[in-house]
Amino acid sequence: MVGWAIAVHGGAGVDPNLPPQRQEEAKQLLTRVLNLGISALRSNASAIDVVELVVRELETDPLFNSGRGSALTEKGTVEMEASIMDGTKRRCGAVSGLTSVKNPISLARLVMEKSPHSYLAFAGAEDFARKQGVELVENDYFITPENVGMLKLAKEANTILFDYRVPTSGYDTCGAAVESPIVMNGLPISVYAPETVGCVVVDREGRCAAATSTGGLMNKKTGRIGDSPLIGAGTYACEVCGVSCTGEGEAIIRGTLAREVAAVMEYKGLGLQEAVDFVINDRLDEGFAGLIAVSNSGEVAYGFNCNGMFRGCASEDGFMEVGIWE
Repeated sequence: MVGWAIAVHGGAGVDPNLPPQRQEEAKQLLTRVLNLGISALRSNASAIDVVELVVRELETDPLFNSGRGSALTEKGTVEMEASIMDGTKRRCGAVSGLTSVKNPISLARLVMEKSPHSYLAFAGAEDFARKQGVELVENDYFITPENVGMLKLAKEANTILFDYRVPTSGYDTCGAAVESPIVMNGLPISVYAPETVGCVVVDREGRCAAATSTGGLMNKKTGRIGDSPLIGAGTYACEVCGVSCTGEGEAIIRGTLAREVAAVMEYKGLGLQEAVDFVINDRLDEGFAGLIAVSNSGEVAYGFNCNGMFRGCASEDGFMEVGIWE
């Protein structure tokens, strides 16, 4: 028996000028879902049940970029993706291109448990969802007025809009003449919404699990797939640890970031926080990202190399933290 531990995140890469009210709303949501997970763990729920429970709650609330409140494609629609992994036997499920599934993380779990596959996408995933009887909604359900406004700005500007977030300093204008200060795969991007959500848990039996869900990038090309549904990149769990990543998806994919945490623990013998720090500092090249992690011994850790990361973590020994900045 080990002590349980849990961590949640709501995205890495936060505008330093984020209004205090927005910061408080984010911390309140993180605290609420963290307490939801803690309550389940105290009732001896399994790690895989808890990560699904917490991420479903985050998908239902429009504050972060997953489920309702997801970022919009260049066509003004929502295409969501998610993945979940049970570390005990390294079972996993992932989905992409969802337009009508209310809770993508639950469909990912059904892929893991009710299909012979690990990953379903677009029309095939939607067809599987209908056959499984999951709750479906119109695409408009996921679209919020704030994101419609952000998409309009993204199409008008060549700049970065962080976190409901027209930059209030650092740029002279949000007009089309401003060049993007951030590149992805060597190319400037017009808008970057890094508010992926995720949860990692180790339960009292030492079982680790991880789950990640997102709407992706604001103004992304239709059909774009990021790191969140990719096992080993945005999500990974094994007997040693559970990891969920957030940030610049293309950099996370190149670095196989989530798996790398487990790998350096297994092969270099690093502790959890050492492994997280090593991966953040040495495996992102010029990318920006953050991650949360738990170990099978009840440890919890996080790291990021950008302005901030919406996160919360707790352990059975009474530790609890909710924060945004360093």
